[in-house]
Amino acid sequence: MPEYLPTAPYRGTRDFLPPEMSVRTQVFGHLYDVLERHGYQRYDGPILESAEIYEKKSGQEIADQQLYTLTDRGGRRLALRPEMTPTVARIIAGNAGSLQFPVRWYSHPNCHRYERPQRGRVREHWQINADIFGSDSANCEIDIFELIHDLMREVGATEDMFVVRANDRNLLSSALTDLVGVTGEQLPQVFGLVDRWEKYDRETLAKQAEEIGLGDKQFEKLGDVLGAGTALLDELPAAVKESSNLVSVLSSEAASLVRFDPMIVRGLAYYTSTVFEVFDTSPENNRALFGGGRYSDLAGLFTAQQIPGIGFGMGDVTLMDFLGTHGLTPQPRSEVDVVVIPVAEELGGAARKVATELRNAGLRTSTPIELRKLGKELSRADKAGARAVVIVGQEDWDAGNVTVRSLATREQRVVALSEAASSVAELLG
Repeated sequence: MPEYLPTAPYRGTRDFLPPEMSVRTQVFGHLYDVLERHGYQRYDGPILESAEIYEKKSGQEIADQQLYTLTDRGGRRLALRPEMTPTVARIIAGNAGSLQFPVRWYSHPNCHRYERPQRGRVREHWQINADIFGSDSANCEIDIFELIHDLMREVGATEDMFVVRANDRNLLSSALTDLVGVTGEQLPQVFGLVDRWEKYDRETLAKQAEEIGLGDKQFEKLGDVLGAGTALLDELPAAVKESSNLVSVLSSEAASLVRFDPMIVRGLAYYTSTVFEVFDTSPENNRALFGGGRYSDLAGLFTAQQIPGIGFGMGDVTLMDFLGTHGLTPQPRSEVDVVVIPVAEELGGAARKVATELRNAGLRTSTPIELRKLGKELSRADKAGARAVVIVGQEDWDAGNVTVRSLATREQRVVALSEAASSVAELLG
């Protein structure tokens, strides 16, 4: 007996059959439309990059635990991209001289991370990235927050289904050092603790705080700071607040787009001030859907030119979970709108001619690959989701006609070939 290879995909990756691919195409097509209506232009980059850019740009967790690496025949260490930001940093730096900043760009890359597969996390995912490069203005934050709300509305979400929770790392740094007494050396570790705050029980968090070097009173004060909400802003120095774009947003007409939350910190190393995460408000899926933030020196690995930016990455896995939770997942499209069926093999050329006319009119049209009896072809067309068929018979064809039939009502009529497309369109509504 031959030994066949397994048909299952590599763990943590997925196959998308046509019905699921139809759903994804519909969802992402709507999102592309929103992005382009907001003035974002699409770009792309290679799936392979130097491993070094992730090790220096993406943070320790990705670099040490999640990176897929390889060495090519020239001895170069490469990695499958785990995220798009380092790639776009390289692209922006390499083309900065020809760009008119600020620019709005978006992409939809395929990314890979070696993670333990679970709900909301796989090893291969697709992620819509949207960024503004080349401006420090708080209007960038407002633009991004407005975009997020429009993207969520476009997939059917209402404002009560999600919330954008935002923070500023500089505000949090001030609170940690001035109010909690965290030292500069402890700050990166405490940021990591804050990032885990909602994922662990209090006992575990207290133990981790002790390992960092925080005393019991400091741990209690840290909890107070993280739960303070907007009241925390009243305790921070005026100079820190005046330099914060997020505070400017909270003082503007765009304040309703976000909720200030000291617990949002984001794990990636390149964020420098504004950070945010979009959360599902449903108790059935109470988790972060996607997030992003501002980086003051996007291209610092590649050029001396300082290029600030702000953006986010929206992953496909959590987005699809959100749509499923709220009953917003679209139905797969049918294979075709109409099938052209010849009643005999010798009419195959005539059927293909009719199909060409229908396709030119914008109708998704197929013809049988292997012709069977008319009844079986009608059944096959119905199962394919077609709502109409065009039957090509010899007598009709000789007279310049075809028969158009609705599969919903079984109504049919003979029409001139020149009227076939308009008759089918009328049946389809």
